[in-house]
Amino acid sequence: MSEDSQRSVVVERTATGHYVATNVRGGTIGFGTASDDGRGTEFTPVELLLAAIGGCTAADVDVATSRHAEPDAFSVSVSGDKISDELGNRMTGLEVTFRVTFPDGEGADRARAILPRAVTTSHDRLCTVSRTIETGTPVTAVVENT
Repeated sequence: MSEDSQRSVVVERTATGHYVATNVRGGTIGFGTASDDGRGTEFTPVELLLAAIGGCTAADVDVATSRHAEPDAFSVSVSGDKISDELGNRMTGLEVTFRVTFPDGEGADRARAILPRAVTTSHDRLCTVSRTIETGTPVTAVVENT
């Protein structure tokens, strides 16, 4: 692997069930397990996965369409079912739904016309997150001696 291809984050525990992920640029995001009362506002790891899928493909589609026209509205919903079966806990039925509207005008007409192709291209080739999930990349867990 080249230095340019490497991506990483460090996840640190801040309290029981609460964590902060830090990227190499110093950005942070807090997340955790669902609170005991079910009312916690932190994202869970599964919700972060859904956000990563939606964010990755949204960025691809935004770049492709907004060069023609600024959208009036741009929303991406990502959903799926968390199940537990003989394969363990996992998500199934993942679905990414785009809701994008553009104003009237020639540029907006071009943006509307390329929107379906941009979504398909992101799904089929560009979005690293969903491409990784769909190709089934193995994950290796390692425990370092401390």
